[in-house]
Amino acid sequence: MSTILAIQTGGTIDKDYPRTLGGYAFEICEPAVERMFNKIQTNFQITYQTVCRKDSQDITDEDRSNIFLACREAPQSKILITHGTDTMIETAEYLARKEDLSHKVIVITGSFKPDTFKDSDAEFNVGVAIGALQCLNGQGVYIAMNGCVYSWKAVQRDAVTGKFVSKGEKMK
Repeated sequence: MSTILAIQTGGTIDKDYPRTLGGYAFEICEPAVERMFNKIQTNFQITYQTVCRKDSQDITDEDRSNIFLACREAPQSKILITHGTDTMIETAEYLARKEDLSHKVIVITGSFKPDTFKDSDAEFNVGVAIGALQCLNGQGVYIAMNGCVYSWKAVQRDAVTGKFVSKGEKMK
């Protein structure tokens, strides 16, 4: 039975309403992926690791270095990273440019609405990412959003819709 490592970095997917006053209008909770997988049966094992709990706009290169180290040191060859949508492409590029991730397939995903919201896209995006991890061979860094899987260097964010689309695709 294969094992997938799910790394939490924060982002909208893990957001919930705050229990305290002041600061952000949200807080980063326990990993959404863990809540999702506690509800279903799979043919693989999943291990969870939190690297940071930040809005992606607050992710630094030091955080990216910690994400890289978690990926490099993981015994698993298939890694799912949940991340905020604003800077997931930057994190994907950072990881892809590292040479020590050979024989690893890394898929980064997130959501536009928190997993705790009824009409969230979180479970759909995680499902697509997990499917991609099962099908992608070799190595590489990918982004799974909006029902599609893109190589890190073949994706861009549409400035109007916010959706992730293929590079070169006409922006709306």
